[in-house]
Amino acid sequence: MAPKHNDLSLAHLEAFLEMMSAERGAAGNTLVSYRNDLEDMQAFLRGMGSSLTGASSEQLRQYLGDVAARGFAASSQARRLSAMRQFYKFLFAEGQRDNDPTGILDSPKKPRPLPKSLSEEDVTLLIETARQEANQAGLDERQNLQRHRLITLLELLYATGMRVSELVSLPVSIAAQDDHRFLIIRGKGNKERLVPLSSASHRALSDYVRLLNRQEETGKQPASPFLFPSRSSSGHLPRQVFARELKDLAGRCGLNTDLLSPHVLRHAFASHLLHHGADLRVVQELLGHADISTTQIYTHILEERLHRLVSDHHPLANAAKMGT
Repeated sequence: MAPKHNDLSLAHLEAFLEMMSAERGAAGNTLVSYRNDLEDMQAFLRGMGSSLTGASSEQLRQYLGDVAARGFAASSQARRLSAMRQFYKFLFAEGQRDNDPTGILDSPKKPRPLPKSLSEEDVTLLIETARQEANQAGLDERQNLQRHRLITLLELLYATGMRVSELVSLPVSIAAQDDHRFLIIRGKGNKERLVPLSSASHRALSDYVRLLNRQEETGKQPASPFLFPSRSSSGHLPRQVFARELKDLAGRCGLNTDLLSPHVLRHAFASHLLHHGADLRVVQELLGHADISTTQIYTHILEERLHRLVSDHHPLANAAKMGT
């Protein structure tokens, strides 16, 4: 015969699930998940000589540690903690406990997912394809301008890593600036930052602006304060249009269109810089991140580079290679 406290635990578990169904309208699969999670916890607590109703905060913390040790994902751990909190709030409200043991438990930290990125070869393919399409013969003036607009967007984004909102709203005045090696970008919080401009992106920009000016001079394109004008409410090219054109280009290149977005190109800019030796603080400045913690999603690249550096250049590593 099971100890009395386990019988009470089972009775309280059933009452909790009934409340979740009747008062909270919990779905069937939610109730099944709660039951499975709490019964799993009950089995663990029984092994410690405790029960669902009598568990302490430390015992519940040990249970969460056991769940983590069994390899459950952070999302699954968080779901179990949620079930625990709901259950003990119920017991407290019903007067079955005089405290809530989950009040001091921390939620498991979910690892920040790494951003999608592109290889250098993929970026080169995108740019080269866009450049070839921009230089095709037989295009009318409107098509010619649109093709050169796309190559300019690509070149500028990959050269500077600016946010897509910053890119599409660039003022046309940047084309007239004296120093062609840099761009001044106005980013979040109206803060300005200086980003380098590659020779390829400057050439693309010059070609595009020449075509844009010709359209304005002939009256086919109204003058605009924006580098990428549009009839949209904002007056500049909507980011969604650029995103769509980028996906279309990726499809023509044979790349996975689900992986392509302007934001992915921004990540490629940062990843490739770090891979080739750039400092994390420099990349933070170029991306316009106010806090270095935002840029630290790229530390895996630094770790790989450091491992490769030690493996290739440390004298003991070389000695080990010679001995194999």
